[in-house]
Amino acid sequence: MVEIDKKRDAIIEGAIKRFIHYGINKTTMNEIAEDLSVSKPSLYYYFPDKNSLVFGVIDKIFSDYFEIIEKDKSTEMSIEERLTGFIEVKHRFFQKYYMLHLSGGSPDSSLNSDELREHFMKMKLKNEHFHADIFRAAMDRGELAKDDADKIAELYLESLAGITSLCILHGNKELFPSKKEMKAMLEKQINLSNIFLKGLK
Repeated sequence: MVEIDKKRDAIIEGAIKRFIHYGINKTTMNEIAEDLSVSKPSLYYYFPDKNSLVFGVIDKIFSDYFEIIEKDKSTEMSIEERLTGFIEVKHRFFQKYYMLHLSGGSPDSSLNSDELREHFMKMKLKNEHFHADIFRAAMDRGELAKDDADKIAELYLESLAGITSLCILHGNKELFPSKKEMKAMLEKQINLSNIFLKGLK
């Protein structure tokens, strides 16, 4: 069982490398098999089609993200420091997996399936619930005024996502955003977070 999991993880890691470099739409299952020096039957044993492999990749990325932020959740720090830390983690993931965003453009893309959209929505809700718990804990400690933590978390995350969307919209979709653009986006998100928190005190 451990050997199967290792093989599956190796395939996902190989797929991530190729997806990041070429995008999901331009990558074939044959290319991933060649990269990993595995037979096509072996690859299809773990992932019967490309969509199931994309699911595996998305699950891996979200799993890594939640593992990091949940670890940080237990440390003692102010709400400002904690949320800034989460923004920085999310920013690192955005930089690393930016090419996956570019893969969602065509109507027949794996990223446009109803099943995957539903999966993304579950991850989005998990992130909102996680942040709601953070806001609720800050309210219990007296750092923030008592309010509806769930609504606050949803608005907070959507506000940060808006800055990311504007960054992508104003950038050149064929190229990776420059370091300057990435830095500006991070600074804007941290500034927004701090302004948002001031309004909740």
